[in-house]
Amino acid sequence: MEQPSRRSPAELVKENSRGLRGRIEEELAQDAPQFSKETSQVLKFHGIYPQSDRDARKAGQEPQYGAMVRVQVPGGVLTAGQYLALDRLADEAGDGGLRITTRQDVQYHRVKKPDLKHLERALNENLLSTFAACGDVVRNITCCPAPLHNTVAAELQGYTRELSRRLKPRTRAYYEIWLDGEKAASREVDEPLYGPAYLPRKFKVGFAAPADNCIDVYTNDVGVVPLIEDGRLTGFLVLAGGGMGSSPGVKASHPRLAEPVCTIPPEELAPVVEAIIGIHRDYGDRVNRRLARLKYVLDDWGLERFRKELETRAGKSLAPPRAVEWRRAEDHLGWHEQGDGLWFLGVFVSSGRVRDFEHARVRAGLRETIARFRPGVRLTPQQNVLLTGIRPEDRAGIEDTLSSHGIRPAAELLPVVRNALACPALPTCGLAITEAERTLPALTAEIGAALSEAGLEGESITVRVTGCPNACARPQTAEVGLVGESLNLYGVYLGASPLGTRLGFRWAEKVPRAEIASRLRPVFAAFRERRRTGESFGDFCYRVRGELQ
Repeated sequence: MEQPSRRSPAELVKENSRGLRGRIEEELAQDAPQFSKETSQVLKFHGIYPQSDRDARKAGQEPQYGAMVRVQVPGGVLTAGQYLALDRLADEAGDGGLRITTRQDVQYHRVKKPDLKHLERALNENLLSTFAACGDVVRNITCCPAPLHNTVAAELQGYTRELSRRLKPRTRAYYEIWLDGEKAASREVDEPLYGPAYLPRKFKVGFAAPADNCIDVYTNDVGVVPLIEDGRLTGFLVLAGGGMGSSPGVKASHPRLAEPVCTIPPEELAPVVEAIIGIHRDYGDRVNRRLARLKYVLDDWGLERFRKELETRAGKSLAPPRAVEWRRAEDHLGWHEQGDGLWFLGVFVSSGRVRDFEHARVRAGLRETIARFRPGVRLTPQQNVLLTGIRPEDRAGIEDTLSSHGIRPAAELLPVVRNALACPALPTCGLAITEAERTLPALTAEIGAALSEAGLEGESITVRVTGCPNACARPQTAEVGLVGESLNLYGVYLGASPLGTRLGFRWAEKVPRAEIASRLRPVFAAFRERRRTGESFGDFCYRVRGELQ
């Protein structure tokens, strides 16, 4: 494809980065606590976002520089040893806590510049890496984390690991800079998949489980849905063009669900995904980053043209997409049999924040449990933790250990609390307009009280809040989605499917934070009075959307 003569500044930084090296090494050696703007852009490909504390800035204090560092965890799978190493590094390099993301990564916050190399090397010693966790490449690949003892579940995790390995950039910059790897004789980089400027924007891939949309598969650039016959994996349904983010002031930007594109046999998965990535690389917008995701290529072309281009690149005709049925979107919390005589336990972690709080010592409780019983660990797209491979005789001991640290069983939580998600937002995220994570506990308590007043205290309703329209917590696929639009003002979205197959509609704009629960009260009352048998709150709101005030 002929590239446009005009490129965004970010494109020029990537092209001139010498294979994602830039001036990282030079600036690491400097005493300044912060990085330059250009180096900060290159650092994103290494999983590092330089930031400053916005609370400190607001208070007129000296800038407090640090970085968010994101660790890739394909499919969310960790060993007990890896988890304990991550926990230890929270004190050695981070701010004393871990954060589980909605894409099954782990994040450190407020990492100081002098601690970055120690953190990267320690992660590498535990077979973990931050490389390509951020930046304009394929990010962490998600997969249903349930450790069920069946062939399909194991195969999906296998495809996740292999695809993650295959789609990594080829440059050796990460190893040279952070691990003191041997410097290449030539700094020229052959990136057969990404090219010299990598992708126009980030690219997300996710594997759903059969009939279970726990990963929100339609929100990915590429979603992969297994097709099962007689208990065997016989193929995949491939979806393309999803993404939740939009940009304030850019009317053409919007959330979009992925569309079914084709059905393929398992052996064609990697080549087809690479072909879709190639379309994004060659036709994504490299002038306006706010319109550079793959979803806008689908918008411009339509599905038919996209399929034809994909078939040309794949070198063959592709079977039409097969219909799939979704029956659930599990959070996998609580106790479950794995099918091999062992059990797994889903532990709730509010907003994925693994810290010790006054009411619950989450970090200490997980650390002691994992150190003592050595379970496997899996991170979920709902920001929770699964402890896996547990012997029946260890169940009581694990429950007692968690309970002694104030960690409540999921069954004791109100559904509105259990199902809630929030992005980090203030004070660490540079894009945040207003609060998300820090306001979530009070917000869910208020919404829970409003549900109780309507006689709906046991109703399972998903609530998600983000501090800006980038929508990291996927609010538009929640039954109640809250998107920060200004300081303490939120857009309210209703009507999404609880199975993640339909976007919500914008019901109200710039609602003050303090008024959200009261604005929802009449909607809850209408739901109680007019719902059909078995109808979810999201389905109800979508059905009567023209009547909601």
